[in-house]
Amino acid sequence: MSQDELPRMPPFRVDGLTALVVGAGRGIGRGAALALAESGADLVLVSRTPAELERVAEDARTHGRHAECIVCDVTQAAEIEEALGQVGPVDVLVNSAGANIPEPFVEVSEEHLDRVLAVNVKATFLVSQLAARKMIAAGRGGAIVNVSSQMGHVGWEKRTVYCATKHAVEGLTKAMAVELAPHGIRVNAVAPTFVETPMTRPFFEDESFRSDVLRRIPLGRIGRVEDVMGAVVFLASPAASLVTGASLLIDGGWTAQ
Repeated sequence: MSQDELPRMPPFRVDGLTALVVGAGRGIGRGAALALAESGADLVLVSRTPAELERVAEDARTHGRHAECIVCDVTQAAEIEEALGQVGPVDVLVNSAGANIPEPFVEVSEEHLDRVLAVNVKATFLVSQLAARKMIAAGRGGAIVNVSSQMGHVGWEKRTVYCATKHAVEGLTKAMAVELAPHGIRVNAVAPTFVETPMTRPFFEDESFRSDVLRRIPLGRIGRVEDVMGAVVFLASPAASLVTGASLLIDGGWTAQ
């Protein structure tokens, strides 16, 4: 075998690409945005909270990347079209907006059901539609990364709605991957265990809950945002050029048992 025939390591970077990150103001979305910026991407940052977005944009700019902030409720189709319709071509989409209202199944109200479905499923669907249209029109492919959960692979008490939405995201990821593959668009999910974020912090104030979670994770610790950042960059990068329709579990072994 000649030197020219030796395999070459593909880049685990996203230099020169534009990444649209939804739910970018805090938690996993913020971490994903900063990881992509550090790895060479310009950013379009979306959430409902301007101050949080501006802080993320400032951090991204320290890596020499352009960062645009868009305030938008991604559960509303008209707002999405108005706010994001004029955005230029995007190469990467990260869907990280999320909601969870833990409560017993028999006590779930229609209001709570609609809210969690809207944020976790409807928003992911609508933003992915818009981004996919842009990617198809640009004709250069792309990568979509949906932030799912280990709860998209298992069930657990007081999380019937959350589990239902994350199983939906897993199914949506697979179906999108098949349909968008002819356009060179890869669609994958990351499925973390419990990660310490502003959304989960109140749960962990209950020591019995925290102990129960730790008991179920063979690696013995709760997730950190940093644990998810590398996975998002990998799935967005050329290193994952043949990966689509997959769900990358980042769960410390929870679902392996």
